Amino acid sequence: MARVRIKPGSGKFVVNKRPLDDYFKREQDRSAIMAPLKAVKAEKLFDVFINVKGGGTTGQSGASLLGIARALKKYDDGYLPMLRDGGHLTRDPRMVERKKPGQSGARRRFQFSKR
Repeated sequence: MARVRIKPGSGKFVVNKRPLDDYFKREQDRSAIMAPLKAVKAEKLFDVFINVKGGGTTGQSGASLLGIARALKKYDDGYLPMLRDGGHLTRDPRMVERKKPGQSGARRRFQFSKR
C-alpha cells in the first residue's frame, strides 16, 4: 500500500523518509516509479513524498507508480489521457491464491502413494 503526496517543486523524491535511489536499489524499480511523471513530462515540476509498506520492492514500486499516477490525475485532469495511454492508471488485479484444505498449498497437492 502506497500513500503518495505531490506538490509543485524541484523534482525531489522521498520514499519512506529516504531518497529514491537509496530506497529502491534496482534501476527497473526506479524507472517504473518515474514513468507517470515522464508520461506527462513533469519530472522536475513536482516534489513527491511516498509512504509505502507491504510486499517486496517490485510490488512497492508498482503501488507507488499507481499512487503517483492517481495524484497527478487529481492535480490536473489534463494529464488523464497521457496517463491512461501509458497504462499508468490500471491497477494490477493479481492476488495470492489461497491455500485449499486437503492440499499443501494453493495448487500443490500432498504426495500421492499408490500403495
